Amino acid sequence: MRARRLGLLLPSSGTVQEVDFYRSVPPHVTVHSARMRLPATTEADEVRMLDDHVMPAARDLATIRPDVVVFSCTSAGALRGRDYEARLCGEIRDAAGAPVVSTMDAVRAELGRLGVRSVAVVTPYPDALTGPVRAGLEADGLRVPASAGLGLTDSLEIAAVPPEAIARFAVETFRRGPADAVFVACCTFRALEARDAIAAATGVPVVTSNQAALDAALRVLDGGVR
Repeated sequence: MRARRLGLLLPSSGTVQEVDFYRSVPPHVTVHSARMRLPATTEADEVRMLDDHVMPAARDLATIRPDVVVFSCTSAGALRGRDYEARLCGEIRDAAGAPVVSTMDAVRAELGRLGVRSVAVVTPYPDALTGPVRAGLEADGLRVPASAGLGLTDSLEIAAVPPEAIARFAVETFRRGPADAVFVACCTFRALEARDAIAAATGVPVVTSNQAALDAALRVLDGGVR
């Protein structure tokens, strides 16, 4: 099978995406990162990242001639709404010369494939970033009976939350407003490792940012349609 290069466009303070992707890609896919400066997971820093650092990183990534690029930041993808993110991904595609998978769009597609009508939303973020994620899903017609964030803004603190703590928090949130599925947001959150435990405790499908984005990217590499 022909070797494929997956470009990962991630915030500079992210430490989980690469690990999740490296562990999960098939042998013929390699993962190559370019980093967008993000000192902290705050609204102000994410705005600066979007305005000043996304496109230089995308142009750097173009030099490896990727076969697909993942825009790996859930909250930044939700911050200015779906139309803005679609335009941004179009610019990244033009700069990098490859199809682009948006994490937030991949999550929407996964929830659509599951056929769910309601979803509990769990994040490590403060309310200023959890709110746009929730609002984006509601704008897609999904009901969000419960959403909660841990209030963390330090990306390394987010990455340090152990999977078992993520699972407990997700289950507690789900039980405040049971839904058809659980979405655990954030690409630098160890949610993929907590996914099975959350599903076992809640009895519903669980979608995580990195799982949805990676699955979508692999479908692109396989010639499928997201």
